[in-house]
Amino acid sequence: METQLLEVFRTVAEHGSITTAARALSFTQSAVSRQIAALEIDVGAKLFDRLPRGVALTEEGRGLLPHAEAVLDRLAAARRDLDDLRGLGRGRLRVGAFPTAVAALVPRAMASFRSAYPQISLSLVEGVTPRLLERLIEDEADVAVVSTSPAGELDRERFDLRHLLDERLLVAVARDHRFARRRSVRLADLAEDAFVVGSATAEKTLLRASLPSGFTPRIDIVAAEWTGKLGCVAAGLGVALVPALAIRGTPPDIALLRLHPDDESTRQIFAATVRGRTPSPAVTHFLDHLRAEATRLG
Repeated sequence: METQLLEVFRTVAEHGSITTAARALSFTQSAVSRQIAALEIDVGAKLFDRLPRGVALTEEGRGLLPHAEAVLDRLAAARRDLDDLRGLGRGRLRVGAFPTAVAALVPRAMASFRSAYPQISLSLVEGVTPRLLERLIEDEADVAVVSTSPAGELDRERFDLRHLLDERLLVAVARDHRFARRRSVRLADLAEDAFVVGSATAEKTLLRASLPSGFTPRIDIVAAEWTGKLGCVAAGLGVALVPALAIRGTPPDIALLRLHPDDESTRQIFAATVRGRTPSPAVTHFLDHLRAEATRLG
């Protein structure tokens, strides 16, 4: 049963006249008559009695009318909902991000997005890159900001990756450290310093950076959270490698040094979605906000 036929049927029922309904629908009278006849054939019942002045619903017509109205009203509601989603008048957006991206990049993008589209429900999912990619696959996030790692390439067959920026690593030292006044430092110069790291295996993937060949950091302290890690550095217990995205949360009693170009390592930051899934309008617009914030931070 075509919805067009139901719309014509409802309009004729409302006006009690094929002629008046034809004017309301911008159809010819004969076109309306043909569509009513087609609907009567489809349902196997006469729907209108033709009277000297207009038409009147038959018993079968009165039975069909509420169902036709319900179908048409639901379709109209569906169209409104789709229009709202396309226009970002409603919907949700679940954003995943690795911890240092939550320091500035992602929150700023989310804030500007919320300002532009206040009706969208926003949520943040934090985690390491491998887990964020799993959550995308499991449909627990709509888009995720992830980073490359020496441990393995990102899977470009399963994910669409949109490059946002290349992030440098900096060296955090206490303000009274012997190198605190330098602008840059060689990692070899820090061979005698202890490194404060986030995991006991960080000598292999220290902040996901590729360390120079032959350089093995001495690790005395493991602090999983950035506040604890930087607190240990400020107290003079060691030095730490800090991603540039995280410097917003650096306390004032810490100095940040650039690595010498020969030692400098970068990691690429991407916005990831699942390949083959059409991004929602909210994701598409959020990507624009992410790119804008990445450009400013970069």
